[in-house]
Amino acid sequence: MQRFKTTYNISDVAPYINWLYFYHAWQVKDTAEQQRLRQQAEERLDMLEKRYSTHALFVLGDANGDGDDIVFEDCRIPLLRQQKMVDDGLPNLCLADFLRPKEQGIADRLGIFATTVDIGLETDFASDDFERMMMQLLADRLAEATAERMHLEVRTRIWGYVPDEQLTMAQLHAEKFQGIRPAVGYPSLPDASLNFVLDSILHFGEIGIRLTESGAMKPHASVSGLMMSHPHSRYFSIGHVGDDQLADYALRRGIPLQLMKKFIS
Repeated sequence: MQRFKTTYNISDVAPYINWLYFYHAWQVKDTAEQQRLRQQAEERLDMLEKRYSTHALFVLGDANGDGDDIVFEDCRIPLLRQQKMVDDGLPNLCLADFLRPKEQGIADRLGIFATTVDIGLETDFASDDFERMMMQLLADRLAEATAERMHLEVRTRIWGYVPDEQLTMAQLHAEKFQGIRPAVGYPSLPDASLNFVLDSILHFGEIGIRLTESGAMKPHASVSGLMMSHPHSRYFSIGHVGDDQLADYALRRGIPLQLMKKFIS
């Protein structure tokens, strides 16, 4: 297993910010108002440059799919499978499907990652409501931008499965690259408590992330998830988790069913 930890300057990751989500968080649709907000945000990014950093932690290792689990090195990562109706002839997906099955006896590869910002970006601007909101939204964007920058380096250089990738920033934001980067809390990984499993592998504390009782990350501006290289891997929504799958998932996670219901709800 290969292990990596990187610290970025704000200016290293700012070009990777997806501003559409920034505007959406402000609920601003007017183009002129969007440009005014972006100018204000970029002025603050310049101010933050020498005071704060962002951080990435990730591992690359051998992995296989085993039913609805991923076996990563000597760890098991239980996952959920789609249960909602899909088009005729199409399978109900699980992220484990995008790795070679364990029974083939051939190891595949998987990345596990976490990115975050210095906690001060969330705590040092609490005295002014506008500044607090601006900095929180910028922190969120910087954590996501750090994941974007990190993933680019992984694909092209560190894992190197697409060394000749040449994508524009718009193409990166549209996720036109090979593979996927599903994040915990998103539709294909809806259970935030999965962070406890990922933390046991990554040790989030090395970059300043701690977990709440429900598996939420602090700083809030943090991202965790998986990196998969399969050319046909894609995003999907788990949808409603039925009682049968919930009981099976709780068993595979080794968590009491009632507690798992709280996590999934």
